[in-house]
Amino acid sequence: MANAAFNTTTRTSKRIRDPNTLSNYDEFLTIQTVTNFEIDFQQKCLFGSVDLRLKKISQTGARDIFLDTSYLDILKVNITDHSSSWNLLPPKEPNGSALRISLENEVPKDELLDVSIDVRTTDQCTALQWLAPAQTSNGRHPYMFSQCQPIRARSIFPCQDTPDVKSVFEFNFRSSLPVITSGLPTGIRDSQPSKNGGSGTSLYTFKQDVPIPSYLFAVASGDITTASIGPRSTVATGPEEIEAAKWELEADTEHFVQTAEKIIYNYVWSAYNVLVLPPSFPSGGMENPVYTYATPTIISGDRQNVNVIAHEISHSWSGNLVSWTVYLERRILAAVLGEPHRDFAAIIGWKALSDAINQFGEDHEFTKLVIDLKGKDPDDAYSVIPYEKGFTFLCHLEKLVGQPKWDKFIPHYFTTFKEKSLDSDEFKSTLLEYFASDTEASKAFQELDWQSWFYRPGFPPKPDFDTSMVDVCYDLAGKWERKSGSGFQPRADDIASWTANQIIVFLQRVEDFKQPLRKEDVREMGKVYKLMDSRNVELVSRYFTIGLISRDEEVYAPTVDLLGRVGRMKFVRPLFRRLNEVDRELAVRTFEKNKDFYHPSCRVMVEKDLFGK
Repeated sequence: MANAAFNTTTRTSKRIRDPNTLSNYDEFLTIQTVTNFEIDFQQKCLFGSVDLRLKKISQTGARDIFLDTSYLDILKVNITDHSSSWNLLPPKEPNGSALRISLENEVPKDELLDVSIDVRTTDQCTALQWLAPAQTSNGRHPYMFSQCQPIRARSIFPCQDTPDVKSVFEFNFRSSLPVITSGLPTGIRDSQPSKNGGSGTSLYTFKQDVPIPSYLFAVASGDITTASIGPRSTVATGPEEIEAAKWELEADTEHFVQTAEKIIYNYVWSAYNVLVLPPSFPSGGMENPVYTYATPTIISGDRQNVNVIAHEISHSWSGNLVSWTVYLERRILAAVLGEPHRDFAAIIGWKALSDAINQFGEDHEFTKLVIDLKGKDPDDAYSVIPYEKGFTFLCHLEKLVGQPKWDKFIPHYFTTFKEKSLDSDEFKSTLLEYFASDTEASKAFQELDWQSWFYRPGFPPKPDFDTSMVDVCYDLAGKWERKSGSGFQPRADDIASWTANQIIVFLQRVEDFKQPLRKEDVREMGKVYKLMDSRNVELVSRYFTIGLISRDEEVYAPTVDLLGRVGRMKFVRPLFRRLNEVDRELAVRTFEKNKDFYHPSCRVMVEKDLFGK
């Protein structure tokens, strides 16, 4: 997951270029963050303190520090062990409330300040989800996990909540259950008996020496066990799911990492691990350092959804530049599986891009590659558009100069901006500077219509895809479209040799029929191809979509059942929108029944889809 294309914002300038932060990071810059929290499963909160080391980076005589917060209980603020005056400013939604910390004296440039803040999360925290034991697979223990992207870290602790600020981290968490964070573990110690008759607690400590932005702060705690899936990789999940997760991921993970290293440069995070979360996790994956968070929907028993891991591995270099992430993901798949697989994945991506653009409308601001988020909620802008439109742009640049030349630029680009952030203009200037001595390439890039690629809404020019892997899918879809009176008799053999992604392409094609399938054809398709029986949610959800488009009442109940078992927004939001079209009462009732199951980010977006909130 992530959702910035080229306009992501460590400091390459001293101006504030992120409209979704209330912090004055142009004057004070966070260089170290230490979190000290106890995880209270009974009260469903984190409480403790955060220690920030700030560096004064401006010449101005600033007398206040401003930090981002959202629905936090701030208890005390100290600067260098002395109490400091502070206040919370009125909220400026969707960006929360600024915490203003007053300084007694002006601070000279380059001086360091140690700020310690006692804090407690509240029931309005949008980053944390708390699961009761009954909501976990074995029903034995509670579970808690975070999802801080895009601007939710501020609902856990005061910070400069912007990708334009990166700091090293130390994580100290006291919990009654195992803890995983986005740092490397440094020990478990100081076990203490329970204060109220429950389980005792231990202090779990971690360290992250590679500077990271606040949205990559991650913590999870629950009944978690681990298994090795490679020489530098571990999978973590519930005890009942560990063997299936191990089998699903152990064949490809190390191969993906090594392939990415050949394209870019060596992996810098020491370990690449995967935490497979409970089914309410709202994303396919989240590129938290050390431990990628992953949806359990990738554990499908067929190793057909591990492209999610290739995607999250790519984030290890590209950060939240999602255009690059998709490009690198598909380069990895091409290197591992063959070049046609890149275009095959791109065809699936183009369908997702088309759906998203049509959902927003072709003239909408959020269909641009570089969007203006000033005054807007980043969650509202979230879609596949920057992923797929940006991928198309990068492929276009590659074709302008040829892959051999382009492949030399890739490591140069990522080395130049290692541990930094950049915006679209810096990307462009770096590219032009690198190819300045190459007359042919320089001419091609100088003549490129950058303005249109960056700022024109709607569809980019459609690439000429290699359709060799999808032609058979389109051919079968055509037979279903002409089925009435044609004599076509579907058989299980039609798709027996296909990959799951080929079945997805076939189903996507059926979704786009000008005339929906007849109900009896929907049912025959599900029965003959055993789509209702699949463990692969990618397939099942698309089959249900076809049934909802055809208003086949027989898929309504299975759709409702799926919406109560899966919290991944990729599936939840489209299915709710389709269900709402055919039976609004059922859609609303289903949401009300399951809304506490969904992560806050998912819940809010479905509310907007259903009620326009």
